[in-house]
Amino acid sequence: MVSNTMRAPSSPHAEPAAQPLLTHTWCVALLAMVCCALWGSAIPCIKIGCSLLGIASTDVPSEFLFAGLRFMLAGAIALVAASIAERRPIRVKRSSLGMVVRLSLAQTIVQYAFFYIGVSHASGVKGTIVNASSTFLTILVATLVFRQERMDARKLAGCLIGFAGVVLVNLTGELGGAVTLTGEGFILIASLSYAVSSSLIRVYSQRENPVALSGYQFLLGGAVLAGAGIALGGRFEHVTAAGIGMLLYLACVSGIAYSLWSILLKYNPTSRVAIFGFMNPIFGVVLSSALLGEAGALPWQQTAVALVLITAGIVIVNRVPKHAGSR
Repeated sequence: MVSNTMRAPSSPHAEPAAQPLLTHTWCVALLAMVCCALWGSAIPCIKIGCSLLGIASTDVPSEFLFAGLRFMLAGAIALVAASIAERRPIRVKRSSLGMVVRLSLAQTIVQYAFFYIGVSHASGVKGTIVNASSTFLTILVATLVFRQERMDARKLAGCLIGFAGVVLVNLTGELGGAVTLTGEGFILIASLSYAVSSSLIRVYSQRENPVALSGYQFLLGGAVLAGAGIALGGRFEHVTAAGIGMLLYLACVSGIAYSLWSILLKYNPTSRVAIFGFMNPIFGVVLSSALLGEAGALPWQQTAVALVLITAGIVIVNRVPKHAGSR
């Protein structure tokens, strides 16, 4: 009783110093924007990386090998950086290995197996906007499946309006007006898997270091994808310095962005963090247009309307009723 009373004053000085900072809107927005800028560059850079390494869009085994190596490197980068920062090796408890396996299945193995195939069969601009559905799927999964938050009319309206933007971009006559299963369909499946992983990391990070969870799940998931790629005959036709450089960049994208995102999810409600994902399609469209020369792939008016709908959905979901107050 006495020791508990004496510890109480020190606890507010030890923990709240980190917690309030990561719950401030400006801090959440800043870190989330960094993540989204990195993720927005992923689609065009995956296409460029595959081209540099001689991987054809139909060569699924080699795409799996590429993805697997990327995520193994991402896991190593996250764990080494965290270990250096904390001056000790970062590990997860043996009892938490099940968390790592489940998180790896949702976040890396299932998501990216579908994502890589989908990206190779859809344009960078179109694939980026379809991938924006992960923002709204994350909110739906967190509220309806995991019951981490309450679904209300405001969140539902925001999700529907934002998702309308995703649908709109698939109705263009110039691209045939059709959604292909192996293109946009697979990207949508990858987005659903990501939504599940976001709710899992929100739960698991209350019991484990989120960066450690990120690092180990990337190592495991990457090893599975790389192993599958090698077993199916995947290989790199051309190994160049530029190709390896792009692979390393993509590894940093995953290691840095997902670790930051996991930390934000630890200290904030899922919907509050996920909603900043609206910047993914904006960064993605701009970078795909610039790096892949896809500026004319979609009518700019249609693309603009789609992005306006997505942004409107974000604003509606992110708007806190005045009577709710702030903490």
